[in-house]
Amino acid sequence: MLDKLAKNEPEQYKGFWKNFGQVLKEGPAEDFANKEKIAGLLRFASTRSEDGEQSVGLAEYLARMAEGQDKVYYLTGESYAQVKNSPHLEVFRKKGIEVLLLTDRIDEWLMSYLTEFDGKQFVDVARGDLDLGKLDSEEDKKAQEEVAKAKEGLVERLKSALGEQVAEVRVSHRLTDSPAILAIGEQDLGLQMRQILEASGQKVPDSKPIFEFNPAHPLIEKLDAEADEDRFADLSHILFDQAALAAGDNLKDPAAYVQRLNKLLVELSA
Repeated sequence: MLDKLAKNEPEQYKGFWKNFGQVLKEGPAEDFANKEKIAGLLRFASTRSEDGEQSVGLAEYLARMAEGQDKVYYLTGESYAQVKNSPHLEVFRKKGIEVLLLTDRIDEWLMSYLTEFDGKQFVDVARGDLDLGKLDSEEDKKAQEEVAKAKEGLVERLKSALGEQVAEVRVSHRLTDSPAILAIGEQDLGLQMRQILEASGQKVPDSKPIFEFNPAHPLIEKLDAEADEDRFADLSHILFDQAALAAGDNLKDPAAYVQRLNKLLVELSA
């Protein structure tokens, strides 16, 4: 009945979704036998929409996937305003690939059960080492390998500067405009789930982000050329904190961030 309503009376289904969408999102976990059917009834915002309305069905997403695309890409966050401008989306905008934007508090929990639809795997664009598969040409992959090798020295310097704050430092394949981002480890909890657990008083497992940098960005080029190790460390921490803010996370030491930023501004104006 709901499937027919969605196909034949989309405006009515839109009203149904606004009222009961949050409940329907519990379906893939609560009713495993009908997971695929329920998934087809779900609606999401995406990078194709301008207003953040949850109107994109998975069948519709699959129908307009880019040539060579074999995965469903998504990004979770606190609000549409936050995720729509996320640095994690930069490479997808460049390649014209649609990404689902999931901002309901239940979404990260939902995606832990909804792993595929119609044979297509779901991929969190903020998690792990992004691999676009056939969407990257052999030339792109070769260039990425060459850049990663050329920046091995900078990777080691950043690891030393950021220390225990990060699990890993690497050259990013996701960025085109931003200098750096924080990626989530494959098995780590995302920001949504961490906040839900913290709010409910539950213990949150320790995890550290992966710091990825854009080797072509002017700030990274200046960082690489910085000979003063103290100044290098300050700049590294500023980039790390800015990447955390862009991801919607809170700074662990806001005062230290402000002090470093003020110090840099004084030096620039001197």
